[in-house]
Amino acid sequence: NRIVNQRILKSVPIGRRFGTSNFNRLSFQNKSFNSASFAVSALIGGVTLLAIGFSPRVSEASALIDVQKVKKELSSMIEAEDEKRADGTSIAPTLVRLAWHAAGTYSIHDKTGGSNGSTMRMAPECSWGANAGLSYSRQFLRPIATKYGMSEADVWTLAGVTAIESMGGPSIRWRPGRTDSSEPTTVPDGRLPSANKGCSKANIAHIREIFGRMGFSDREIVALLGAHAVGRCHTDASGYWGPWTYAEATFSNEYFRLLLEEKWTVKKTHNGQPWTGPLQYESPDGALMMLPSDMALKEDPEFLRIVQSYVKDEALFFKDFSDAFSKLLELGVNF
Repeated sequence: NRIVNQRILKSVPIGRRFGTSNFNRLSFQNKSFNSASFAVSALIGGVTLLAIGFSPRVSEASALIDVQKVKKELSSMIEAEDEKRADGTSIAPTLVRLAWHAAGTYSIHDKTGGSNGSTMRMAPECSWGANAGLSYSRQFLRPIATKYGMSEADVWTLAGVTAIESMGGPSIRWRPGRTDSSEPTTVPDGRLPSANKGCSKANIAHIREIFGRMGFSDREIVALLGAHAVGRCHTDASGYWGPWTYAEATFSNEYFRLLLEEKWTVKKTHNGQPWTGPLQYESPDGALMMLPSDMALKEDPEFLRIVQSYVKDEALFFKDFSDAFSKLLELGVNF
């Protein structure tokens, strides 16, 4: 049985769960960088030091950023927060969601939105329904930005990368250069994915519309949605309830396997009472959930073909996810 119960999560080797083996894998594109955002990269004693161009949010005194050191501190913060919770949940999936939602507003059509600016710090973006429940994670990461003189936009995205690696996921290419805007976003609400547009056909079309607006292919779409392997929905945030897998703090291809192999039925009760939340699906034991948008991945022939390939080959999923997530985090950034 490939299902890993949350209670035995600590049996996962520390290098896989908390990403210590990934700290030395940080890589950057071999290209010329804009001198305003990236001044110099040097190897000093095996440590990569990055000189980031100055902005109101990046001080001259903290221009040299040891990225590996920041990642290690982020990983330690994740572990400490998870131990403090002592309920099997983890902040790591929420950090992935923060990075995702910060970048997922991008449009290839007018080049607006994206991870640059960290405009979720301000209204109206911080109060969008899709961003409910992310306030704590933004506060959680703020001390890192202050301590290392980094923009919050860089910290949010680096934390998303570190969180994926800390949960046993693939190494993800990341580079600095984002700045924090002093002005709120100008993009409209509604650019992030919706869990349900009313029917299967509409959900499939919506997924392609939302991700297509960001420039993603079907394969990249399915790979990114594989992040539902981790985390859970909360009734006080989205209205939905429950995790997608039995190991919500372990990154794997388990989401895809469960999507295809479990018998999913409409949720009708919760804790012995009638379910009054939005339409969602549950596993036979009632412990897991799928959203209508998740079900769309097996209702569309092309999406289904990709899902099946990831069930058979986790390494392929990891590679595709790493590439797509790195691309996502750079949307709207002029390096």
